[in-house]
Amino acid sequence: MYDQPRPNRPTSAMTFDQMLERVRYEGAYPTRERAEEAVRNVLTALGRQITGDERVDLAQCLPVEAALALTCAPPDAEQLTGWGFVKNLAAQTGVSPAVARWDTGAVLTPVARLAGPDLTARVLERLPDDYALLFGQAHLRRSQPIAA
Repeated sequence: MYDQPRPNRPTSAMTFDQMLERVRYEGAYPTRERAEEAVRNVLTALGRQITGDERVDLAQCLPVEAALALTCAPPDAEQLTGWGFVKNLAAQTGVSPAVARWDTGAVLTPVARLAGPDLTARVLERLPDDYALLFGQAHLRRSQPIAA
């Protein structure tokens, strides 16, 4: 049960090479290969966390190679918190949680730009609250009425 590409898929506003250069810049990676490793690891992990139209629509905003990384694995049955996502990514890739957090921000910030504010908001609505910071977004909670 994998998401199928939609017909008349719009072309990405960025090539994969341009995306890697953006991630390399955001993450201050020494090589293109290190940036590509971060992109593939983070997008594969993210693809396991989002489902439905948001997953398909996000894949359509990305260059083909990045979209394939996002959709290469089926979604997990249980959704992780943002910190759980980072810890899981660290365990899967054999890096420290600090490096996994850095990689996540370096990849998801450009992904949010490619997706645009509306799709990014839809994706974040489907994820736990603490993912907003991973996408380089401020997350303001709605104020709760004070009980009198």
